[in-house]
Amino acid sequence: MPIAVLQRRPNSGLGNIRSSPGSPTRNIDWVLMLAVSLLSLIGLAIVYTASRTKFGPGDTVPFGFQFVTRQEIFLIGAVITMVVVMSFDYEWWKDHARFLYGVTVMLLVLVLLVGAVSGGASLSFDLGPLKIQPAEFAKFTVLLTLAGYLAEDRSDELQYHRFIVGLAIVGVPIALIILQPDLGSSSVLVAMVMGTMLVAGAKARYIALISVLSASTLGAALVTGLVNDYQIARFTAFFNQNSTDVALRDYVYQGRNAIRALATGGIWGKGWLQGSITRAKSDIPVQWADFPFSAIGEEFGLVGCGVVLGLYAIVLVRTWRIAHLSRDLLGTYICVAVFTVLLWQMFQNAAMTLGVMPITGLPLPFISYGGSGIVTFFALVGLVQNVHMRRYR
Repeated sequence: MPIAVLQRRPNSGLGNIRSSPGSPTRNIDWVLMLAVSLLSLIGLAIVYTASRTKFGPGDTVPFGFQFVTRQEIFLIGAVITMVVVMSFDYEWWKDHARFLYGVTVMLLVLVLLVGAVSGGASLSFDLGPLKIQPAEFAKFTVLLTLAGYLAEDRSDELQYHRFIVGLAIVGVPIALIILQPDLGSSSVLVAMVMGTMLVAGAKARYIALISVLSASTLGAALVTGLVNDYQIARFTAFFNQNSTDVALRDYVYQGRNAIRALATGGIWGKGWLQGSITRAKSDIPVQWADFPFSAIGEEFGLVGCGVVLGLYAIVLVRTWRIAHLSRDLLGTYICVAVFTVLLWQMFQNAAMTLGVMPITGLPLPFISYGGSGIVTFFALVGLVQNVHMRRYR
């Protein structure tokens, strides 16, 4: 009997599955998955508390469960997307990156021609209950294309001609996104290319060149009028946060209230659904999408902000760890690019809430309301998990 027991094949229970230790399904990073899940659950709570008492233009009834219900649906779609991304080897995604990149460029052109105009910007396709924002999906496809291109060269130093081609890969979608205009999303791609190329062996002067080109592009956009008055007013308000100018009143007011919400939360916060500034009708417009960090600070205090930042730190540390564990350069570059995108967006959203960065409308990863954003973030996590799952040859 003991011999028969020893020879029996293991069952399919958790921790004792039939697949070999090198099987992708045995190598999911559950710590990363748990951190992302907790951030998403916090996001649902914040979207609800920040939107439930607000009104839309001409509405007489507050939003209530409207936005949080949509966010739940978006999350289901995001999880499905992540599973699909994890199911195919990242080499397969690299082989199809050029096609996806081409589709992305086409969509970015189309959104300029037929996209829905909001606030003077053409950012998305309006499909009734859904708004699809190509600039969000560009983070996935451009990242994949750039990582695939850089991985073709195995030298320790990034050659100048490869640097220029890599810059062109990112430059085309950046130019189209600036034309929308969407300076926030374009800044994410700039940060991504800088971080990835630095790890790929780019010289310091190459990175400096990216900075100069980015600043020059922004300056040209301002001078030629590509950036609309709305976004110019946001930058002006940032540099004049104590201004009493009537033209800047709404922008300054929004930023001040975000800081007030954080400050009045204290150590422990006022409690979920108890934030007076968060509950107010129009103190912080579109708080559930643009300023969720202010709601976290008011209702959960310094401790709540610390917990959220701690979860982001876990996501970033695990992503960096997976970059080191990758079986090849492609996996490393993918993880570094995802790391840079998440770090920049997290920093930018929290910093604009604190008043130390201009207001750009960049979503807080996994927490801000928005279908395109949440699907893209989960797709990026799926790529990182993909690298971890297949780190063994």
